[in-house]
Amino acid sequence: MVVQHNLTAMNANRQLGITTSAQAKSSEKLSSGYRINRAGDDAAGLKISEKMRSQIRGLDKASSNAQDGISLIQTAEGALSESHSILQRMNELAVQGANDTNESIDRDAINEELDALTSELDRIASTTQFNKQNLLDGKFESKNLQVGANSDQKISISIGNMNASALGLHNISGTTSQAQTGKKVTGFTFGQYSTTAISAADTFSGQTDTAVTSLQGIVSNAADSAGYMRQLNMTTGSAYYLDAKNDKYLTANSAMLMDVSNMKDTISTSLRSNAATYADTENVTADKVTVGKGTTLTKPNVSDYASANATIDAVQKAINSVSSQRSALGALQNRLEHTVSNLDNVSENTSSAESRIRDTDMADEMVQYSKNNILAQAGQSMLAQANQSTQGVLSLLQ
Repeated sequence: MVVQHNLTAMNANRQLGITTSAQAKSSEKLSSGYRINRAGDDAAGLKISEKMRSQIRGLDKASSNAQDGISLIQTAEGALSESHSILQRMNELAVQGANDTNESIDRDAINEELDALTSELDRIASTTQFNKQNLLDGKFESKNLQVGANSDQKISISIGNMNASALGLHNISGTTSQAQTGKKVTGFTFGQYSTTAISAADTFSGQTDTAVTSLQGIVSNAADSAGYMRQLNMTTGSAYYLDAKNDKYLTANSAMLMDVSNMKDTISTSLRSNAATYADTENVTADKVTVGKGTTLTKPNVSDYASANATIDAVQKAINSVSSQRSALGALQNRLEHTVSNLDNVSENTSSAESRIRDTDMADEMVQYSKNNILAQAGQSMLAQANQSTQGVLSLLQ
């Protein structure tokens, strides 16, 4: 029997310390809800968990970004819907103004409304904003929506300029078929060459340009070097060929090419400076022919039949442009809605995986806590018993 070392008590105390430590860890896990409270609990698990947390928070924010993108698109598309309504009204007014039952005062009233609607198109394009950014003035180009937790996971968005000028309503041109009496150009004749490769619906200037090109082609096709006679210089014995200007060339082809070039220049200069002299015409009446009338407008108006028709064409093209932009925005909105659904699904599944790594299994940990609680009470009892075992030494000392 020894009194210097109570090994039984020491062993009981050591086991009690281990149990108390395990009990404290179980208590911490149960109270925090996390299986990993510090790196020492599971170093590898902590690293994986933190990486997943980064993904989860990034995915949640990416979903929010995509929803912001949908809101932006809805804002732009709503404004374009109103632009569509304006253009439809302008088309209605242009068709009304094209009717020659209207007097000038009637057309003036229509033009006044067309001017107001055109100004409203410009105002909508310049003032439609989302988060202080203009959407319809042509500056919202190549913007990126971050729709992923990692870098460069983006969807690009661009919205074109939707003001009246960009839609073609400030520089309107057109050719309107209009019945009239007088002369109709049927072709052009220059010397021995003639052409009918023109369009009756074209302007006279356009017909002239077409005739110049056609006649120049006819001259090129008709050229034949066989018609050039070889000339001899009896003094020197050298041979040569003469062009129409009596210039000398070594080959018949060279002389021919120079004549063709000179003829083309003459045709271009003569026809464009005095086309009426070379124009072939015939007398026509209104019930037999329609002749094209060119129209150029700086803004939509219905001052006459030709202007109204040019305005109709321009407004309908503008309607098509707005429709194309709205269709593109609608397709992008549908894409973003699918993007949001996918991001939410991935975030949910990643959260589930991260929970299995990081969170406490409360049922399992409660079993461990109860076991350690019992062991702690048993350890305390055994330590007390071990301390009492040395009391027997006192009986030997009496």
